Parts: sequence; structure tokens; C-alpha cells
Amino acid sequence: MHKVNIDEMEPVAVTTPGAEKVKIQWLVSEANGEAPNFALRRFIIEPGGNTPYHTHDWEHVVYTLAGTGVAQTEEGSVAIRAGDAMVVAPNAEHNFENTGDEPLEFLCLVPNGPATQGH
Repeated sequence: MHKVNIDEMEPVAVTTPGAEKVKIQWLVSEANGEAPNFALRRFIIEPGGNTPYHTHDWEHVVYTLAGTGVAQTEEGSVAIRAGDAMVVAPNAEHNFENTGDEPLEFLCLVPNGPATQGH
């Protein structure tokens, strides 16, 4: 069993071009040898920040923990707030933006492979 507490992990700045005021914590990954199929990450986006608008070949599941924002998609904007869950389909263009006054925090579950390489 692998256990981790978010308060014991230092969030790391996301340096991907287009990311503004975004930090990540890798909570569960194959790097610890306990999760061969998926990885769980926590993103923290400060007010006014955003992830880059991007696409990739894998789906991911997002659960919003705190704050408010929008998920931008090629179909338009979707308001998100604490308690919301969503699936982003493979190859769907998207990003997440903090539109509130507090950090936007969400968990993101992705399959191991290209989504987790280098981490």
C-alpha cells in the first residue's frame, strides 16, 4: 500500500509553455511501484492563472476540490466549482482557468504511459 498526504508534498510549478500560475503534486504514480495503470495528480491554479490550451491522446478524469473556474473546450466554456467531476475525452482541446479569488484545486486521474512519462 502507498499512502501520501498532500500537506507533506511540496507543489511544483508547471513549466509547460502556456501554463500561468499553476502548480502540481504527483500523489500517485507508477514511479512508486504501486499504481501500474494510472496516476493521480493535484493541480493548484492561482487566481488569474490557467493551464495551457492543449490536446492529447488519452482521456482524463477531473474532480474539483476547491475554487471556481472554467474548463475551456472547443465546444465552449463550462463553469466548474468544488464538487464537480468531469471526463475530458481523448483528443479534445481543453484548458482550465481560475476565474475566482481563491486557488482553483482539482484532482486529475490519467492512464500511465505518455501522460506520465518523465515524472
